[in-house]
Amino acid sequence: MAPQIKYTKLFIDNEWVDSQSGKTFDTYNPHDGSVIASVAEGDKADIDLAVAAAKRAFHRNSEWRLMDASQRVRILTKFADLVKRDSEYIAELESYNNGMVMNLAHRFIGSCDNSIRYIASLADKIQGSTIPVDGDLFSYTLKQPVGVCGLILPWNVPVLMFASKVITALAAGCTVVVKPAEQTPLTALYLTALLVEAGLPKGVINVVNGYGETAGVALTHHPDVAKISFTGSHEVGKLIQQAAGANNLKRVTLELGGKSPLVIMDDADLNQAVPFAAFGVFTHQGQICIAASRLYVHSKIYDKFIAAAIEYAKTIKVGDPKDPKSTQGPQIDKSMLEKVMGYIEKGKQEGAKLVTGGKRIGNTGYYIEPTIFVDVKDDMTIAKEEIFGPVQNILKFDTLEEVIDRANATDFGLAAGIFTSNVENALQFSKHVEAGVVWVNTYLATSVHAPFGGFKGSGLGRENGFDCVNAYLEVKTVTMALPKKC
Repeated sequence: MAPQIKYTKLFIDNEWVDSQSGKTFDTYNPHDGSVIASVAEGDKADIDLAVAAAKRAFHRNSEWRLMDASQRVRILTKFADLVKRDSEYIAELESYNNGMVMNLAHRFIGSCDNSIRYIASLADKIQGSTIPVDGDLFSYTLKQPVGVCGLILPWNVPVLMFASKVITALAAGCTVVVKPAEQTPLTALYLTALLVEAGLPKGVINVVNGYGETAGVALTHHPDVAKISFTGSHEVGKLIQQAAGANNLKRVTLELGGKSPLVIMDDADLNQAVPFAAFGVFTHQGQICIAASRLYVHSKIYDKFIAAAIEYAKTIKVGDPKDPKSTQGPQIDKSMLEKVMGYIEKGKQEGAKLVTGGKRIGNTGYYIEPTIFVDVKDDMTIAKEEIFGPVQNILKFDTLEEVIDRANATDFGLAAGIFTSNVENALQFSKHVEAGVVWVNTYLATSVHAPFGGFKGSGLGRENGFDCVNAYLEVKTVTMALPKKC
């Protein structure tokens, strides 16, 4: 049975409202392409109202600004309690709207509970410092919230990103306008209702569903928005950075995907490496920014690894996300299906060898077989561009020195990994690979306690970790003259 859809409107100044234009758009179930619901479609007029509400809620005399930091902790912790209470419904709604298989949805919702509690606990740990300046002066710093924040969520893991972005901004004391991805607005709306139930004051959170070229552009260009946090494509991220400098020099956090290398040394334990390599690229249909989409395998074990990888890929159960046996669901929509299939055709045309998969499954929904290419070269399109689909590309290498240079020969730098039994290999790779997250003898092991973000074109700033709230704070230096000595 499909989950009940409880919220489809915009949320502005503590009210569920239709868009100013009265327009709506459909949101779909990737399993069969059916319409789930019609959702209010916001644009610039709605963004203006939402930002104005958030600005009022950020006024120095507002309830939110005068609230004790410890009270913010209590509200956000209560929100975590409500997410835990409704975790089954939230997982079902996430799966229904974006095709995530249920076992993965449950794991993600569980990790959200941890994330919310950890980030919430930082709200009353924000501290300045005293500074021993020269002369008869007393100097100290204040860390204060930056202001109204525009938070733009991706479609692949909307609940996780809501927990990360929204709770971090609120823990810092900011107010927010959230723009969910147009493909997946439903869980963001529900989580907003839970924040209100937890006691969040009027105007502190506002949600405007809509498209990037309308609502998104209005948010990123708005002069009263002090910060933008965006997770999505490299191309859109560059446009957002340009928009941030167009008027008021917004602070920007960008997480823009990757083309992450995973290196399998000849001394690796293949019983570990093969499943982790598959897990790293086939999880959530490959629709994760940290997917291990460039798999470098040492020449001494190349053929043995390929045989094991093919065998493993054939065990992956592709099917309805509601089926507890399914481990791979559909791509998010027809556009993404066609994009991934285009990359598969490009791989064949450019000379990569397709050894398993490569076809669409059925004519209903957006399913693709787990696909493996071998004999892939670094200059092939499938080895250079982010596919965001269930496509494993296997490349051959001979030395660690060589593979580090090849791994770094990309505009991206989000994640990387190595499987080896030699600690020196692990240390050298971890030191020299250009990536914000590095895994050794594991992959996709993430935690809210550890900073997350990328080098180079994979983005700016870090999310999660103890210092995550700093991205939403300004540092103010106060210097006072001391009375003259007696």
